[in-house]
Amino acid sequence: MKKMLIAAAFAMAAGASHAADIVDTAKSAGTFNTLVTAVQAAGLVDTLKGPGPFTVFAPTDEAFAKIPKAKLDALLKDKAALTKVLTYHVVPGKVMAADVKPGNVKTVEGSNLAVTAKGGKVMVDKAHVVKTDIAADNGVIHVIDTVVMPK
Repeated sequence: MKKMLIAAAFAMAAGASHAADIVDTAKSAGTFNTLVTAVQAAGLVDTLKGPGPFTVFAPTDEAFAKIPKAKLDALLKDKAALTKVLTYHVVPGKVMAADVKPGNVKTVEGSNLAVTAKGGKVMVDKAHVVKTDIAADNGVIHVIDTVVMPK
């Protein structure tokens, strides 16, 4: 019942300036189409629509375009490998930019992302964070310019 009420409230608020979940926020941004497709292919939509909270380091479509097409196509067809890569971009909890500290951060995938800050620029592994603090009702999205791969 509670989920139905929440869903109804979101349906009525569509188009309003209220935050949506991570997946809907990514969809409405229009620059994460490949990420949304990958999340769907990996079967992670329900997870990222769940209560969270989650911090997602979200690669843009341009970031995915850096991956050779044959490699990206193969990844999209390999659900286990795709899930591993996508969950490597997710950190449990809601970590706003002001709270980010350099060091290793445990991902949902299980390994650590290396977070570095130099000259006011933040990086996760080899990806630059290009936009921060995109609020969602179950977490936050930080935009990155490169798809990061677990070791």
